[in-house]
Amino acid sequence: MQRIKRELFGPGPTNVPESILQALSQPTIGHLDPEFLRIMDETGERLRQCFKTRNALTFVLSAPGSIGMEASFVNLLERGDKIVVCVNGVFGGRMRDICERTGAEVIVVENEWGTPVDTNALQETLQNHGDAVAVAFVHAETSTGVRSDAKSIARIARNHDCLVIADCVTSLAGVELLVDEWQLDVVYSGSQKCLSCVPGLAPITFSARAVEHIKRRKSPVQSWFCDISLLMSYYESGEKTRAYHHTAPVNSLYAMNEALRLVVEESLEARWSRHAEAANHLYSRLESAGLEMIVEPEHRLAPLTLVRIPDGVDDTAIRGMLLQDRNIELGGGLGKFAGKAWRIGLMGQNATLERADFVADALITGLQ
Repeated sequence: MQRIKRELFGPGPTNVPESILQALSQPTIGHLDPEFLRIMDETGERLRQCFKTRNALTFVLSAPGSIGMEASFVNLLERGDKIVVCVNGVFGGRMRDICERTGAEVIVVENEWGTPVDTNALQETLQNHGDAVAVAFVHAETSTGVRSDAKSIARIARNHDCLVIADCVTSLAGVELLVDEWQLDVVYSGSQKCLSCVPGLAPITFSARAVEHIKRRKSPVQSWFCDISLLMSYYESGEKTRAYHHTAPVNSLYAMNEALRLVVEESLEARWSRHAEAANHLYSRLESAGLEMIVEPEHRLAPLTLVRIPDGVDDTAIRGMLLQDRNIELGGGLGKFAGKAWRIGLMGQNATLERADFVADALITGLQ
């Protein structure tokens, strides 16, 4: 197989640090080996630090971030439950789709693409639907480059006695995320974004309140693989014997453990600051060249920037040229922004001033 070295500046995956690749290549051991169980426990503790939580049920699902989304809803919702879903991009729309498949009644708070969740609209919706059991939203909407106010959304939801489900796929380890302080009940993410890990894993955490809600279910979870009541017996640490659930991706979890170690070593606060500085530098470089950012400054998501494609510029031609001539991957627009925007990711190890200059230079030169 030919080895191709790409410079990954799209919406994920991002370039992976060498120490994570080395961890991935360590000899495989059994998924019930005592040493692997120790690594699972260590990974869980590091993940708690990164989520800023003490939730006992904090672990890594053996599939991409989408499984985190699905696991959140199939466990918390039963047929006929009412949930309020805030939609301001592609991934809010996916939330709605999964909720509908559970048989839940979905009340949608629609928001303009490129804008954050409207907390006033959420407040009004919950006043009109006092029987809602949960509120779901995307903290960092990867399709639009928007960060919503998770703290305020959660406060409003909790004031109406709703569980809070947050998609943090592109925010974990990239922007401020305080699971316990903000009282978020279920939060999931992905390995391939700001953690700079290999794709295919979904960190997730459940509050004690969420776990109690799941234990009171009247019907079985419709997905066997995502059933948290079964997964708990494998992932929860302690003196009890672990129960086999599935063959965990051992080497990928080696990589995740190392990725989390790097985050803890740097500190979350330093990592958040680094992502913000790199993004601000990118905005400055691109705006100085006459390019327009789509999202207003106060709502921009540092790890992922949406840049409006200038009139008359061929989207696929520019991205194709960068990939072929410079080995640089940029992301195209999704949904309403397809063909209208580029998505530029500065995530994980790529969130530096030098890397921001690297991708800015390439794009500006390619447009000349």
